[in-house]
Amino acid sequence: MKRRLFHAALLGLATPRLACGQGGFQPMFNGRDLSGWEQIGNANWRVEDGAVVADRGVGFLVSARDYADFRLRVEFYAETHTNSGIFIRATNPSVVNAANAYEVNIWDERPERRYGTGAIVDLAPVDPMPRAGGRWNRFEITAERDVLTVVLNGQTTVPGVRDGRHASGRIALQHAASVPDASGRPNDRGVIRFRGLEIALL
Repeated sequence: MKRRLFHAALLGLATPRLACGQGGFQPMFNGRDLSGWEQIGNANWRVEDGAVVADRGVGFLVSARDYADFRLRVEFYAETHTNSGIFIRATNPSVVNAANAYEVNIWDERPERRYGTGAIVDLAPVDPMPRAGGRWNRFEITAERDVLTVVLNGQTTVPGVRDGRHASGRIALQHAASVPDASGRPNDRGVIRFRGLEIALL
C-alpha cells in the first residue's frame, strides 16, 4: 500500500512538468484554428494541414498576451520573394512595426540584404545572409533581459546582440506585400507557413 501511494505521489508531481512539454516548451497553436491570436490588417490567415498560412494581403497574427524573457521555436516555409517575419516584444498590439518591436526577418529578396532572412531589422545584420526560400526552416529565438539571439537551421545569425528598448510585449507573425512587380503593383503572392510554434519562459 505504501509503495502504491509513493508511486501515485510521484506521478502527481510529474504531471505538471509533462504538461509543459519537453524542456518546458508550451505550444502556441492548437493546430486547428487561430484561438489565442488576434488578427490585424487584411492578410488571409488560416490553418491548413496543421500550419498557419497566409499568401495575400498585409497583416499580422498577434499573441493574446505579452512575453518578456523566453525561448521561441518555430518552423516556417517561405518562397524566395515572400516578405515575412517574426516580431517579438511588440509594445503596441494594434500597430506592430520594427520601431516598437524586434523584427526577426524572413525575406530572401530584401533589397537591403544585410537585414534579410535571419537578421533583426535595423539592429543586427547578417553577413552572408542565409537563404530560406522554397523549404521548411527552423528558427530558435531567445530574448533574455536585454540580450537577443537568433539561430536559423542550427546556424547562429544573431549571436547575442544587446538592446534594452523593449523589455516585454507581444509576439506577432507577419505577412507583407513585397516589392512592386513590373506593373508597379505590390507583389503579395509570397506564401508564408508557420508550424511547431512553441515557447518556454525563462
